Amino acid sequence: MTPVIAIDGPAAAGKGTLSRRIAEEYGFHHLDTGLTYRATAKALLDAGLPLDDEAVAEKMAREVDLSGLDRSVLSAHAIGEAASKIAVMPAVRRALVEAQRAFSRKEPGTVLDGRDIGTVVCPDATVKLYVTASPEVRAKRRYDEIIAGGGTADYDAIFEDVKKRDERDMGRADSPLRPAEDAHLLDTSEMSIEAAFQAAKTLIDAALKEKI
Repeated sequence: MTPVIAIDGPAAAGKGTLSRRIAEEYGFHHLDTGLTYRATAKALLDAGLPLDDEAVAEKMAREVDLSGLDRSVLSAHAIGEAASKIAVMPAVRRALVEAQRAFSRKEPGTVLDGRDIGTVVCPDATVKLYVTASPEVRAKRRYDEIIAGGGTADYDAIFEDVKKRDERDMGRADSPLRPAEDAHLLDTSEMSIEAAFQAAKTLIDAALKEKI
């Protein structure tokens, strides 16, 4: 069975950076599953189609090319807003989960990060990590990221947005954000990316060794 590393957690906890670093370390394929929802939303927006038609959204979801996800394009705020509207549609989730599961079987191994990888997408993953941090720390990271990129930001607004996002992700009926029962919890509030990576690597090495 192909090794699968499942990484879940709330927004701005550092799971994306960590996932990309882990994929690079092990020579595995990486998929940010959040981008699959954003790509579906962008396709709808580009075609001028409504965001409240589940059948149309599902059709678009089934046509998303997982190899062509451009983070810089898909990170636009308007696309994120549209993605949050279609992400609650069961038919869209089913279509994208199927595509994500197919991706997870790629050799020599895969790293998938998102909100429901260890619980729904890949419940039999080789190792599951739940990466989190306090809302204050996550808001500060997002604020610093925007400022470093030359943008302007309001910390209080970002903090409220992080809290609202958590409530939406954790409170939704379909695939709510929560740690899998067998996930390793990694709180990065006081950790550098390097420290978080080393902690994750120790857990992954042990799981891969056990699998051999």
